[in-house]
Amino acid sequence: MTTDRGDRDDRGNDRNDRSDRNERGDRGRDRSDRDNGKGRGERELRVRYQAQPNFYYCGPAAARNALSTMDRDLSQDELAKEMGTTENGTDSAHLITKALNAKTGKDVYRTTEITTPGADDKQTDRMRADVVTAIDNGRAVVANIIGTATDTDGTPHSFEGGHYISVVGYRDNGNTVKIADSANPDHSSYWITTEALADWTATRGYSA
Repeated sequence: MTTDRGDRDDRGNDRNDRSDRNERGDRGRDRSDRDNGKGRGERELRVRYQAQPNFYYCGPAAARNALSTMDRDLSQDELAKEMGTTENGTDSAHLITKALNAKTGKDVYRTTEITTPGADDKQTDRMRADVVTAIDNGRAVVANIIGTATDTDGTPHSFEGGHYISVVGYRDNGNTVKIADSANPDHSSYWITTEALADWTATRGYSA
């Protein structure tokens, strides 16, 4: 099923069965002490990863994974209720931003839209700066993406109906970012260039 702002189920059911294994793996790769990364050109936040349990919960799952980097233990159901998620998905990045601010008790997240079919240099530069600033401050970013993008290993990730992902790390001074993707626990994380991410977010937006 495709939606205006939601997602689709590319992978089958029972995604959460292996979330504990992925969580342990992400903890093992953690480099996210609060003072680590600033001025060094790279940083990763610790993610207590969960996969989405159905085809339309990518918004709640992405927000939940993002909040886990701040040690916020919230259920996807709770976040789905907060952002009005239905079987049509979660309507926009604005609802993600509202839920993130509500659950952190702080008005720190902002929505940035990329309304053009592709991101220009200015939009890409802003996304890079927003990602680095957020992650340096211990906050993951949530992006509303659509279409296909290829990660740095050459693997394509396709969500023609739209999807939400968490951005939980950066390297190369923000030119490459780490994605936590709730769609498939077998591919729960990967790296992608910020330029590719900005184009992937084009016509939609992100919460940072």
